[in-house]
Amino acid sequence: MEPQEGKTTGASIPDTVSTRLQRIAELARMSPPMVLRTLGHHIDVTFLIEAFARTRKDGAKGVDGTSAEDYEKNLEANLQSLVDRLKSGTYRAPPVRRVHIPKGDGSKTRPIGIPTFEDKVLQRAVVMVLEAVYEQDFLDCSYGFRPKRSAHDALEVVRSGLTKMRGGWIVDVDIKGFFDTLDRRHLNDILDLRVRDGVLRRVINKWLHAGVQECGVLSYPDAGTPQGGVVSPILANVYLHEVLDKWFANEAQPRLKGPSFMVRYADDFVIVCKEEEDARRVYEVLPKRLGRFGLTVHPVKTRLVQFVQPPHDTNDKKGPGDFDLLGFTHYWGRSRQGHWIVQRKTAKGRLTRSIRAVYQWCRDHRHWRLKDQALKLGQKLRGHCQYYGVTGNSYSLASYRFELTRAWFKWLNRRSQRRSLTWPRFNALLKRLKFPAARVYRSVYAS
Repeated sequence: MEPQEGKTTGASIPDTVSTRLQRIAELARMSPPMVLRTLGHHIDVTFLIEAFARTRKDGAKGVDGTSAEDYEKNLEANLQSLVDRLKSGTYRAPPVRRVHIPKGDGSKTRPIGIPTFEDKVLQRAVVMVLEAVYEQDFLDCSYGFRPKRSAHDALEVVRSGLTKMRGGWIVDVDIKGFFDTLDRRHLNDILDLRVRDGVLRRVINKWLHAGVQECGVLSYPDAGTPQGGVVSPILANVYLHEVLDKWFANEAQPRLKGPSFMVRYADDFVIVCKEEEDARRVYEVLPKRLGRFGLTVHPVKTRLVQFVQPPHDTNDKKGPGDFDLLGFTHYWGRSRQGHWIVQRKTAKGRLTRSIRAVYQWCRDHRHWRLKDQALKLGQKLRGHCQYYGVTGNSYSLASYRFELTRAWFKWLNRRSQRRSLTWPRFNALLKRLKFPAARVYRSVYAS
């Protein structure tokens, strides 16, 4: 069935940004096949002020070197100029500045694009409009970069689903270089199904072709979106919603014999099947489905994992098979009562990377005042525990805290040529500074 065409005109623009977004959402929800052609008129100075408020102010600077503080000094004039250039089509998307961050265990890096601050504000405004439309279409299996959804929500669905199913077979998929290989032609075709507003589509196309600046060299990749850009996550969700989510829900899942479900967080996802035959069928057909849209599964990281709950009378303390998702390794382990439960621990690569980062920070900041070091390291420990602090992961949390304090102890003793700190004195120092303990923040038993 051909999509219907619709307009959001016919009534005066509401005064508040939230009302405008609600109106867009209602129209999208009432008419799922409708193609929305006039959305850009909602973006004005008032809308951009709200987008500015939602944009992080402490991020790295783009190619123009302008900070949020610099941009805010003449905010209304800057935003008015931005609106005028957007609506007239004279807005020029600047290239993103590319940097590399550690990936996995730190031996490899991942490229991240850093837009200019003005670009971030405009991208945030466009994301607000696209979210109002596509949140009505996205399926429940999608959790990445969506309002009121988090990585912990996705992890809990995986844990509870496997527990209810008593295990099964995991199709653990890694899309090779997703953000770098995303096919722009297919992306434009997918956007055409829902959004054909000229203002929005023109500026999105400019961002896709803006180029990348790295070490002073400007290049123009012919595929992908700049990973790290504000607009990239929702474009990825739109792409994979059509390519993967709808395909699994409408075509693959109805053909499977046993229970199954999928959980996706951006380009990270797993498919869980109760029956081995179902999992093998999905495992075989999935690369073909993704290949039709220019995507490739990683030949080594993509695998089929047997994750069946072991028999109760076995003497083993750990079940066969494990898989990683969102920084956690999932495995079958014994509870304190001796029952088999799905347990999670910090993935080895993530823990190694976090520890290396702490050692480097302690080395680079050993000249700071002691209280300032304690404050910052305490924040790092709490931040680590707030994400990885889930039930059953106490050992990994304790390991991280131990390595953090050991790194701190090591570099405090290198502030001069003379070793002046012993472990008893250092432990007394931790106690006096009330250095936080590693603790679980998210319990599976909490209501």
